[in-house]
Amino acid sequence: MLTPSLEDYLEEIYNFSLEDEKIRIRDIADKLSVSPPSVVKGLKKLEIEGYIIYEKYKGIKLTEKGRLEGKRLVNRNNILREFILMINPDCDQMIEAEACEHYLSPSTIQSFECLCGFFNKSPKILEAYQEFKKGQKNR
Repeated sequence: MLTPSLEDYLEEIYNFSLEDEKIRIRDIADKLSVSPPSVVKGLKKLEIEGYIIYEKYKGIKLTEKGRLEGKRLVNRNNILREFILMINPDCDQMIEAEACEHYLSPSTIQSFECLCGFFNKSPKILEAYQEFKKGQKNR
């Protein structure tokens, strides 16, 4: 099982792999606001676990295992962002999605995905929820 920080590294490696074949430590460090030595430490752990191949000065490559897990992590994040946007809490919604993504079970994430699908197919119900929420604020 990956730690939250290793999940973040793998998620960003996956995102970078979609844009460019060459993934650099500096890019990951800048994106996650961490030091390059922290990234290297994380890369070594991801390599031991079989998610990446890391060669100093040559870059980082995802293994098939890493590609599949990276895709799952990105999907999980997208589901949480969509759900949080739908319920529209009074906070920084992107930070909120990042904060909870590592601590929810796959079953809970699937339930959020199902609920988002339900709201997307039933926009009147989503509107009714949003109206109800407005009424709760005015109490």
